[in-house]
Amino acid sequence: MKNKRPLILISNDDGFQSKGINCLIDMVRDLGDIIVCAPDGGRSGYACAFSAKEYLLLEKVREEEGLQVWSCTGTPVDSLKMALNRVVPRTPDLVLAGINHGDNASVNTHYSGTMGVAMEGCMKYIPSVAYSLCDHREDADFEPLRPVIRMLTQKVLAEGLPKGVCLNVNFPLVDEFKGVKVCRMAYGTWGNEVVKCEHPRGYDYYWMVGSYTNDEPEAEDTDNWALTHGYIAITPTQMDVTNYPLLEKWRNEFD
Repeated sequence: MKNKRPLILISNDDGFQSKGINCLIDMVRDLGDIIVCAPDGGRSGYACAFSAKEYLLLEKVREEEGLQVWSCTGTPVDSLKMALNRVVPRTPDLVLAGINHGDNASVNTHYSGTMGVAMEGCMKYIPSVAYSLCDHREDADFEPLRPVIRMLTQKVLAEGLPKGVCLNVNFPLVDEFKGVKVCRMAYGTWGNEVVKCEHPRGYDYYWMVGSYTNDEPEAEDTDNWALTHGYIAITPTQMDVTNYPLLEKWRNEFD
């Protein structure tokens, strides 16, 4: 690794072997030195979870000029923490998460292991960007994303991001992108989340599934609207979750 080149740390929640992360590596390979540390398998839905009671294993699975790929047995956040504490030679200039197989818009932001990576980078004050495509297929075509991912990655490398802010970038599954919308997170809810099944041995078991509902489908300033209408959605997402209007109201009442 060369100190003169930007250092980019990459992780995901689909595992280091997934097509999405390997396409992302290829897309940004020439923009700096790349270190990848990702789970050894799928960890979707792990959000910002980390392993408090289980030990972790870390293995280097690939090394080339300007590229190292590491596998971690833990969560996406575990992978980033391991990389920052045991792998990287210096603080990375950028953290990238993805490319995720499936969208991470609206409330999915809070469940997403991909966004967990970006938020962890954000909490370490490293500019961080999460990329997701609205396609869950293992063989999803990520190539149309290349120009925008390269543009955004170069922009954040050059300009940085405000302290405590990361980017959540979602791509619609369309033949041609209509453009880019910088937008807010939509309000949405998950319903029918638990399916009960009967095991042949006589006991019940359950699958966590569910169906998503956009609770404000006509709101044109949201990520859901952008994706539904063929636009790339960029949502600046912040670490500070304080509600300042209520803070001021209650402060005036209690102070």
